[in-house]
Amino acid sequence: QVQLVESGGGLVQAGGSLRLSCAASGRSLSMYAMGWFRQAPGKEREFVAGISWGGGSTAYADSVKGRFTISRDNAKNTLYLQMNSLKPEDTAVYYCAAKWDRRVGTSRNEYDDWGQGTQVTVSS
Repeated sequence: QVQLVESGGGLVQAGGSLRLSCAASGRSLSMYAMGWFRQAPGKEREFVAGISWGGGSTAYADSVKGRFTISRDNAKNTLYLQMNSLKPEDTAVYYCAAKWDRRVGTSRNEYDDWGQGTQVTVSS
């Protein structure tokens, strides 16, 4: 099991940017594909972005494509999500997750370990 801790959330105005980080401990992230999910109040947790173990393959939800960028630094055991042109509808708790194989995953059911989440609030 890998322990995941998200950081970097906060309050930002529409059109602004935030960079989320997810620090891992317990195991090397290089063994895992990783992903970001989000959950808004009253809604299901949804896929945002995913990245393969080496970073060569990525996937994005249509709602964030072109605005968000997922990346990883395996040497630092850290996952990132750069969020630009933020919209009020991006407001949610953002979670990072680890998948016990190397391929990109887009479904919650594919992920095995989860962080506690970080709140992102975008004001209009």
